[in-house]
Amino acid sequence: MLRIIFFLLISSFPFLGLSQGLTGNQLLRNAIAYHDPNNNWPTFNGEFMVTMETPKKSERKSKVKINLPEQLFSLTVNQEAISLEYILKDHDCKLRLNGNTEFSEAQQKTFNLNCERAVMMKNYYTYLYGLPMKLKDPGTIIDPEVNRKIFKNKEYLVLKVNYTEDVGGDTWYFYFDPTTYAMEIYQFFHDESKNDGEYILLTGEETIQNIKMPKTRAWYYNKDNTYLGTDILSKN
Repeated sequence: MLRIIFFLLISSFPFLGLSQGLTGNQLLRNAIAYHDPNNNWPTFNGEFMVTMETPKKSERKSKVKINLPEQLFSLTVNQEAISLEYILKDHDCKLRLNGNTEFSEAQQKTFNLNCERAVMMKNYYTYLYGLPMKLKDPGTIIDPEVNRKIFKNKEYLVLKVNYTEDVGGDTWYFYFDPTTYAMEIYQFFHDESKNDGEYILLTGEETIQNIKMPKTRAWYYNKDNTYLGTDILSKN
């Protein structure tokens, strides 16, 4: 009789059954199963466009190419008739300004055109568009406890993530739909006690190499909800 009652409760309240007792690693596995059901991220080789809309600034278009098996990253940024290109292949770095490999030191400083910037952009795009799969990387500390939180009038399953000192010092929170496990928000703090950092609202999806990536990302400050800008993903 007790077994029948338990079955009826689970059938009547599937949300309770799915989330109760869920650990952080289990939630992450469910989220990865939604976004990358065929485990394509480890061999990702694709291109996409990112259009950045920022208040009081002109539109910026970035063509991104990531080839993980070949350790290749390429980024071409176009804004206000200026084209910047960063290419990383293994340990080689190539830079171009308006298609030219030669440019002055002043131009290099003005446009922040250097290999350190190239590595930073590679890490930025690979991390954000590789989520939530990138949370399996070494140095990632997954909090075992899954919390519920209402954000923008919707309840989410929330995963807290920290990193080892050699990887990073920020604290991140990832918000997943409790039914589909789709990632809909992420948020980071440099110092959570100061309520600094930003939160990013994710809407829509674009499927790139059979991976469901956020179509639109809108960025806001945690401290006062100031809108910073929006990234719009499209296929190349």
